[in-house]
Amino acid sequence: MTLERRTAINPLPWILGEGGYRLDRAILEEAMTALSEVGFTHLTIELPPDMTPEAYGALLAEHSLAAAPGYFSAPFHDRDRHGEAVEAIKRHARAHLELGVDSAFIATDLLPDRMAHPAVGTGYDADRTLVVADGLAAAAEAAAAEGVRYGLHPHVGSAVEVEREVRAVLDATAGSALWFGPDTGHLRWAGAAPEKVIAAYADRVLNVHLKDVDAAAAETARERDEDYAAATCGSKVWTEPGRGAIDFDAVLAALPQGFEGWFVIEVDVPNLPTPAESSAASLAFLRQHPYFTTAAGGDA
Repeated sequence: MTLERRTAINPLPWILGEGGYRLDRAILEEAMTALSEVGFTHLTIELPPDMTPEAYGALLAEHSLAAAPGYFSAPFHDRDRHGEAVEAIKRHARAHLELGVDSAFIATDLLPDRMAHPAVGTGYDADRTLVVADGLAAAAEAAAAEGVRYGLHPHVGSAVEVEREVRAVLDATAGSALWFGPDTGHLRWAGAAPEKVIAAYADRVLNVHLKDVDAAAAETARERDEDYAAATCGSKVWTEPGRGAIDFDAVLAALPQGFEGWFVIEVDVPNLPTPAESSAASLAFLRQHPYFTTAAGGDA
């Protein structure tokens, strides 16, 4: 089945292995080999710090893969570090352009107190939210000047976690270069209905992370007050698209007619036994859903 939409997958199930976060050439080769065999054609950019974009592009090509939008994060909650973030996103944007990609996701860094008590808006601070919005807008403006658009990615554990923070940032940055890059899983785990938030800001949606949530696991994690690692690696809050609580029909219907952005599969910690099985199930979801097999602009 041919996919008519721009789709990709993030190799995080390999990068976030049992030994923690590992991003190097060997792990990328392992992930790329498996994902190419599964049938994916595009991989979200996960560039090791010691690898040039040229070398990364060559590695993708060796595995019959091409680049898709990556992810940028910085401590936007700290106004004193906004200048540092602007310079960093310029470098991130240039690397994307070298790999032929002109859009990406942007988030604010994770916070210890929210990682300890995820998805409930611990320590909500309206003033901090506006500081984050200012930093995100400045970074997005700088990146746009380089030729790359960035969309806000809400993330459990960050200062843009719960729905009122997502909406506050998007409202405060209306008219700026900051787009919206919703992650269905992070929105749902933090209590939002992804389709409603997407519908409210449909004209700003740039790309979408397709992630699903095991509602029972999320509820158990909340009842036990599990930290982020325990909830995701132990209780396994994340699951493959179509196997959890998210109404993807509603999510996709909320997007503008003729939407041409990227859809990036993310299952940070697979619910199925192996990363390869998880990725195969994710690709099967795409191939079985009429939205992804009908040309953009057509009737799904």
